[in-house]
Amino acid sequence: MNRPPAYLSRATLAHELDMAESTIDEMVRRGVLPKPVKLSTGCVRWSWIAVERALASISGSTDGGADPFMTGAKNATKAAPEGHRGAS
Repeated sequence: MNRPPAYLSRATLAHELDMAESTIDEMVRRGVLPKPVKLSTGCVRWSWIAVERALASISGSTDGGADPFMTGAKNATKAAPEGHRGAS
């Protein structure tokens, strides 16, 4: 099975969603993505399951079309091309 780890760093999450790390921060600020979990001092990670749930909850929404961040989030919920997910 080719899937991301259960808990992702900002860089890994950005890679999986095919967006910049600053976009991850902005989407968290807007409440589109969940806040990261603090695992230890200086170690924060996002739960992939929580991210998938958050993106799934907006994928059917019709009110975010004009917002480029919402458009990007909707695109992130679409299936990635073969070999993209988890590839380095």
